[in-house]
Amino acid sequence: EQGRQEITREILQTAAGRTADLGIELLDLRLKRINYVAEVQQDVFARMIAERQRVAEEFRSEGQGEAARIDGERERELAQIQSEAYRIAEELRGKADATATAVYAEAYNRDADFYAFTKSMETYEQTMDGETVFILDTDSELLRFLDSTR
Repeated sequence: EQGRQEITREILQTAAGRTADLGIELLDLRLKRINYVAEVQQDVFARMIAERQRVAEEFRSEGQGEAARIDGERERELAQIQSEAYRIAEELRGKADATATAVYAEAYNRDADFYAFTKSMETYEQTMDGETVFILDTDSELLRFLDSTR
């Protein structure tokens, strides 16, 4: 901008001196457009393009930095949430295990034989499918529970 003002001032001074003897007072001068020589014009355009590219790269760099900061913050928050969820899940699992143990202990204390029978049935149910052939010894625990004559 300083260069344009300097050129305008010089042109105004030169023109004012030439127009004064014609009775014309030149008060102001406005430049609408300045054309450069082809080589200079190419250099100016190249500098303008380089400056715009530098500014664009600066914005991209700032954006990438901000994206990395946001991504890091998201990862930290995610880890914190997962850690808290894991802690709560383990706490609930511990309480459930304690309740189950208490229920099993109470059932065992009420009727130890029935508890043993129930646990045996659960074990058989979990280990056998519908096509399992099961051969029992006459001294097996299952037959002991099922045989009412003993």
